[in-house]
Amino acid sequence: MKLSDFDYRLPPGLIAQRPPARRGDSRLMVLSRGTASWEHRFFSNLPEYLKPGDALVVNDTKVIPARLIGKKESGGKVEALLVRKKWGPPESRYSQEWECLAQSSGRLREKTRVSFEDRVEGEFLGRTPEGLWRLYLTGSQDEDLDLTLKSIGLAPLPPYIRRDGDGRTREEDRERYQTVYARREGAIAAPTAGMHFTQETLEKIRAKGVSVAFLTLHVGMGTFLPVKCEEVEKHRLELEFFDLQPETAEAINGARKAGGKVFAVGTTVTRALESSVDGRGEIRAGRGQTGLFILPGHRFQAVDGLVTNFHLPRSTLLMLVSAFAGREFILSAYEEAVKENYRFYSYGDAMLII
Repeated sequence: MKLSDFDYRLPPGLIAQRPPARRGDSRLMVLSRGTASWEHRFFSNLPEYLKPGDALVVNDTKVIPARLIGKKESGGKVEALLVRKKWGPPESRYSQEWECLAQSSGRLREKTRVSFEDRVEGEFLGRTPEGLWRLYLTGSQDEDLDLTLKSIGLAPLPPYIRRDGDGRTREEDRERYQTVYARREGAIAAPTAGMHFTQETLEKIRAKGVSVAFLTLHVGMGTFLPVKCEEVEKHRLELEFFDLQPETAEAINGARKAGGKVFAVGTTVTRALESSVDGRGEIRAGRGQTGLFILPGHRFQAVDGLVTNFHLPRSTLLMLVSAFAGREFILSAYEEAVKENYRFYSYGDAMLII
């Protein structure tokens, strides 16, 4: 398959820059694979498509404020996205080494020093084999560095959401670029399909006799790095940590045995579940890393329905939903969504595929 097979036209004005005024006030495009048809609803209508005995599986990862904006000694701007903490001496709470993505006004060089909000000092130590920057951070002796980074960090919004870094939307983004059930810190991007849910919607779903089950997949570079190979099969996903507890496996397997369906909230949940199926078609509890790259032709064994957002052209996420519903059907649905002025990407509207 070619990368160009997963392209579509999107007017820039349809890329959502802010979340809806109230969480959950999103539109919902419902796709039926069986009839190759769709209908236009609202996210508040989602419980109507779930039945007693079904299982809804969500990702409870919590996004860390991993985006730092600082200045070089020369005065130039530096922006860093913290990806992985590599080192922090147990005897010191004031220094850490991270691997990060970084960009700078002007060329960024080894041994470049930078200050983040005059509270954290950093030095770029060089590149990793995969091309990330090694960044050594030191903070004040008056405060644990982890707490300082949480205080000064911004939500790690994707680059198509434009922010000037002046802090006016900092608190809104820290709250809204997060699910209401987030509880395990570790993600550097949000599992955006889950951001539509409110506690009220979850209670309505439970009241119908649907089990809501949790797993954790810490969203990392594997989810959002672009595909650069024209032959998409040559692309390799970066590994991402996931944890699927026994009670979640029991809820999913129990729903299946009783004739219920399993609905995955997001591509991260889908990848974690499809990585956890045994030879009998049952979900295994466990923790580990997954680099599962789902393309058209994949035989889904764990997921019957999918709640998702509208994804970037040529992305691994668009490839996954194309595998689930059919590439031509998905692309025609996206064309319809453009005509109907749906809001796209992380802060945009939702899709349900049944």
